[in-house]
Amino acid sequence: MTSVNATGQPSSERPAVPGGAGLTTGVLARRLGVSPMTLRSWDRRYGIGPTARTEGGHRRWTAADVATIEEMCRLTATGIPPADAARAARTVAAGPPSTAEAAAVPTPGRSRAAGALPLGDVRQECRGLARAAVRLDAPALEKQLTAAVERYGVVVAWQEVMVPTLHAVGRRWASSEDQYVEVEHLLAWHVSTVLRRSAAPAVPVVPPAAGCVLLACAPGEQHTLPLEALHAALGREGLPVRMLGAAVPVEALDAAVRRLGPVAVVLWAQESARAAPALARHIAGQRWGMKGTRRGPAVLLGGPGWSRSQPAGVLRPAGLAQAVEALRALCTAG
Repeated sequence: MTSVNATGQPSSERPAVPGGAGLTTGVLARRLGVSPMTLRSWDRRYGIGPTARTEGGHRRWTAADVATIEEMCRLTATGIPPADAARAARTVAAGPPSTAEAAAVPTPGRSRAAGALPLGDVRQECRGLARAAVRLDAPALEKQLTAAVERYGVVVAWQEVMVPTLHAVGRRWASSEDQYVEVEHLLAWHVSTVLRRSAAPAVPVVPPAAGCVLLACAPGEQHTLPLEALHAALGREGLPVRMLGAAVPVEALDAAVRRLGPVAVVLWAQESARAAPALARHIAGQRWGMKGTRRGPAVLLGGPGWSRSQPAGVLRPAGLAQAVEALRALCTAG
């Protein structure tokens, strides 16, 4: 009895290829960075699979099959649901799409579909990032994160694409007994990489002598990504900024403030146990310069750790956009 594949085509009608021609599913999966199970699932559900067989009857992916599955991967990586991506990939393989067919492919927007991670109501790009992260698809993560920054800018890309995806991975990690650790680490690494690359400074808008913005985590605090986002956003604004990074000891921060004479110091604390009100007051009280024209830094507190212990006389922006606005005003004043 002749079997029928997912497209309705009898298997006996598959073109035969020489024994060494075409790719096996395993080889193609490694090349694309997806699992063989995913390729078999797409073949079974959507009819996108190998269309040739060797003389010995083994299934092989032809060049046309590979082009179609690459398009499928590209579309799903942007957050388009697999069924819609498969339909679009087959259309591309068949030739230029009609207006009606093109309209069937969703455009990037917001999506309530959870996908592989608990995303909720987020931008469509978050779904693509989540799928790439779960697949440990580093090239796709790099490409999508870079595209988000180029399309929306650092502030929106951070707040509406990167953070929701990071939070979704974190929630899955917390609820799955330490599974998904590798997913979170890979995603965080590429977020950091793209943010650092995005921090390439624009034309400076203030003279170097005016002072810089100093960014530091509170002592013991290891969460640096929010400060890296702020560093990138300030760099794109052309504002002078220095990043000290994670877990800066009190003595080191004090020395840096005295050496640099910054316009502002941003202290990040993710957890209340890391917040140090006495340190914030100490930094805010630093003074330097000639008598009569002495000045000190503005202190901005970032992170949820400060919610219970915000000292008087310091600023606490509500988010990244507000922090950039406040720091821009401080750097360009006078």
